[in-house]
Amino acid sequence: MHTTFRRQGLVRPRDTRIIAGVCAGLGRRFGLGPWATRLLFILLLMILPGSQLIVYPILWILMPNEY
Repeated sequence: MHTTFRRQGLVRPRDTRIIAGVCAGLGRRFGLGPWATRLLFILLLMILPGSQLIVYPILWILMPNEY
C-alpha cells in the first residue's frame, strides 16, 4: 500500500506538516497549498461532521513519510 501511495505522489512531507502531514501531502498531490487543504478539511468537517475524524487517522497510517 505504501508503494502505491508513493507512486501516486501521496506522501506526508516532513517540512510542512503540523500534526501528521496528511493535509500537506494531499494538498501537494492535488496542487493546493497546505493551508488551503487544512481550511477545506475544516469546512468539510462542519458540513459532514465526524467523517474526517475517521479518514484522517487511516490516511496517517497508509500514507508513507517523504524521504
